[in-house]
Amino acid sequence: QVQLAESGGGLVQAGDSLRLSCAGPERTMVRYNVGWFRQNPGREREFVAVDIYSTSSPHYADSAKGRFTISRDNTKTMVYLQMNSLTADDTAVYYCALDLFGAGTDNPAHYGYWGQGTQVTVSS
Repeated sequence: QVQLAESGGGLVQAGDSLRLSCAGPERTMVRYNVGWFRQNPGREREFVAVDIYSTSSPHYADSAKGRFTISRDNTKTMVYLQMNSLTADDTAVYYCALDLFGAGTDNPAHYGYWGQGTQVTVSS
């Protein structure tokens, strides 16, 4: 069973930066787009960004544009989410997942093999 693993979350102050990492098996990571989502208790999972491995043209949610950057390492097996200028509204559990439909959409129903998530808490 493929499962991704997120890391890099933590408690930071508003204006700080964090870099989240997403790791998975090489045989799957190099074949799929990888998306980042976030979720707070009682709320729906929210799209943040997706890395399109074939074109290197990422897509971002409006809330992430200009502040977050999604990227892969040279081996294509690690996907990162660099988050700058964090605000309290960015507080959530962040998840990565594989884009099973290959469409690079913002719909979490199109993604699978979710990791366990990493908590990001931004104090104001």
